[in-house]
Amino acid sequence: MINLEHIVSRFDLESGIIHGAPLIKRYLSDLDKSFYDKASYRKALSHGDPLVYMVSAIEPDSGDGDLHYGLGVIYPGKIGDEYYLTKGHLHAWRPAAEFYIGLKGSGMMLLEDEATKESVMAPLGVNQVVYVPGYTAHRTVNIGSEPLLYLGIYPAKAGHDYTSIAENNFKMCIIDRNGSPVMIKREDL
Repeated sequence: MINLEHIVSRFDLESGIIHGAPLIKRYLSDLDKSFYDKASYRKALSHGDPLVYMVSAIEPDSGDGDLHYGLGVIYPGKIGDEYYLTKGHLHAWRPAAEFYIGLKGSGMMLLEDEATKESVMAPLGVNQVVYVPGYTAHRTVNIGSEPLLYLGIYPAKAGHDYTSIAENNFKMCIIDRNGSPVMIKREDL
């Protein structure tokens, strides 16, 4: 039987949510291992615990061949010179690829090959699409002054592995250098 609830949904581009979908909110305190500048992180956290990003997703219990999708919004801000970002993840089923589609704002995606640790910084803005290959860790970063809103589409079988990133983080960071985003090795900062 076809469930219309899983076939039709409505995005709210102002709030960054999918109506009726579960909503995950990540606050600054949830990102303690994500930023490289620990002193700036502690200082920012001492002034409050702002909402950094949220994701609402449609993930029906269905067959492996189905697609899931989520709407994400990252608010503008920085910790030191590092832009607000998501925790980032690999897919639990490593061969799974994903598409990100920029809907509003200005951002970047940090992609890191799991085996080689080769990294790339890909722009994610309005009407831009980023393809995330399988076996690739990915993190979304807001480099603008307004919320970054994007849609992610991935196989139902993909799953999310946040633990690998929490333990090892990304090799690279995206930071602000003279008003422009640059990718720099974490160990060089």
